[in-house]
Amino acid sequence: TVQTKTLVTNIDNDIVTMRRGEQVEEINAKTVLWAAGMKASAMGKALANATGVELDRAGRVIVQPDMSLAGNPDIFVIGDLANFSHQTGKPLPGVAPVAMQQGKYVSTLIQKRLKEETVADFHYQDYGNLAVIGRNAAVVDLGFVKFSGFPAWLAWIFIHIFFLIEFDNKLLVMIQWAWHYLTFKRGVRLITNLEEEPAGNFEERRDYRTPVQV
Repeated sequence: TVQTKTLVTNIDNDIVTMRRGEQVEEINAKTVLWAAGMKASAMGKALANATGVELDRAGRVIVQPDMSLAGNPDIFVIGDLANFSHQTGKPLPGVAPVAMQQGKYVSTLIQKRLKEETVADFHYQDYGNLAVIGRNAAVVDLGFVKFSGFPAWLAWIFIHIFFLIEFDNKLLVMIQWAWHYLTFKRGVRLITNLEEEPAGNFEERRDYRTPVQV
């Protein structure tokens, strides 16, 4: 059922709280899929107010092919605050590989300008995707090869450690991850299983819907 003019105000382990006007409603749900859009940092609006640059619906800054602002070639925006649509006609995703390549490009561009040299427009190279899906489990898609399970999990760890800057950061993260993994702590970014309650208990706790008037 599609519910319009409804706001989700809170999500707990097994309850989604919604508000429609002055009425608050709770729905039992053990699995919640969030597909709403994300809003960019307020820095985008600040840049728009200061420079007149155009923003997209999510508040991201529309950048030029060299990651600069229209009319302000000395101001650059990269990462998930930037809307770069010059390559495919669609904005690049706000993920770390995009931000890393954009940062490296802008650094090179600035150095070239200081030498009065030119550089080609930014071009993003997609090297693939990695994602953790559980303890000792991940998926890797490099385009030419796909694999999953424990080898993919090790690859995910290695690649994330490899791209951290400074040796002390790499060492610290490795020690923290190893400690959390061995002690089954959840502070690390490696997903582990939650303790599940019996399905019967979930149904007995509350009716499917419980409207609450405020």
